[in-house]
Amino acid sequence: MAKILIVDDDPNILMSLEFLMHKNGYEVRVARNGKEALDIVNKDVPDLVLLDIMMPDVDGYAICKHIKSTAKLKSTKVVFLSAKTKESDIQKGYDLGASFYVTKPFSTRDLMKEIKDLLK
Repeated sequence: MAKILIVDDDPNILMSLEFLMHKNGYEVRVARNGKEALDIVNKDVPDLVLLDIMMPDVDGYAICKHIKSTAKLKSTKVVFLSAKTKESDIQKGYDLGASFYVTKPFSTRDLMKEIKDLLK
């Protein structure tokens, strides 16, 4: 069973994504901020991280950079879920190593299709 870490400071998004991932058979961990996310990925390597960019402490870009520059985490897929829709923000996400970038609001059906494809 694939392990997914969901990182978002919005409790409603966390709850709905956690439910959705469980329903689709994934093992789920959640982090409510960047520091919590870094603690989790360093202890328990996830297969995929659903990552918000704008958070109060450590932003999603910094977390992605950490994941992609840490040997044991290199194969972890990163999917950004963000309200940042400017082309430069999206490009920065891909430049840092994201597998996919989804802008909010998003379709849960499309998101699940991408996640399933990435975890094949």
